[in-house]
Amino acid sequence: MRGRILAIAGSDSGGGAGIQADIKAITALDGFAMTAITALTAQDTCGVHGVLPVPPDFVTAQMRCVMDDIGVDAFKSGMLGHDGVINAVADMIATRPDVPYVLDPVMVAKGGASLLHAAAVAALTTRLLPLATLLTPNLPEAEVLLGRPVRAHGDMRRAALDLRDMGACAVLLKGGHLPGDELVDVFVDSDGTVESFTSTRVRTAHTHGTGCTLASAIAAGLGQGMALPAAISRARAYLYRAIMAAPGYGHGAGPVNHAVDITT
Repeated sequence: MRGRILAIAGSDSGGGAGIQADIKAITALDGFAMTAITALTAQDTCGVHGVLPVPPDFVTAQMRCVMDDIGVDAFKSGMLGHDGVINAVADMIATRPDVPYVLDPVMVAKGGASLLHAAAVAALTTRLLPLATLLTPNLPEAEVLLGRPVRAHGDMRRAALDLRDMGACAVLLKGGHLPGDELVDVFVDSDGTVESFTSTRVRTAHTHGTGCTLASAIAAGLGQGMALPAAISRARAYLYRAIMAAPGYGHGAGPVNHAVDITT
């Protein structure tokens, strides 16, 4: 089963994150990528230099036409920008309650620029979280959603459980912002069972788009019929190889290599 994955996110002119990363990751894992673009960004490895939002009704139009014609096996959303787009996306996803949905709550770019207006956090929490099969925040995003710091591995279990209690079916809390050679992600499933995924940290500056890539890779697995833990495991393995093979482009946080083969 190839899997038809609808990625809803902003465009990254640098090609390392956003819709471009979504398309590359889904394709690398043998899914079929479709898109609804929420914003254009003038962006490179050093940061976001400008954002041009797409009107909510046109985001809806993009989603509706591909859903009605091609169909969809999984949704993934990233940068949404403001509450108008969030509400439009929620309205469309709610029409397909049986389709898995991976919500990457993109709030801050790698370079520090805000990508989600503060007023939109409430809309994301009330409209999108209850629809999400999986929420994939990093630690700064978790802190915004929870309204408290998450600064140590010992804080992550409670934070992941509390995020799940906010409405998502399951949560993968990513621990990459914490120091140390071991990278730990905490997964809480729909039953409240907690599991840790661990890997060795790759010491590199070239991690632009890793959150987008991971969420899209998980969505590809769900759209192909994989169980959630298996989809997460495959996606993490794919991302690890993509980071290891990063081409070293740009003067800042460069992109990973989405074209890596995980079958060997």
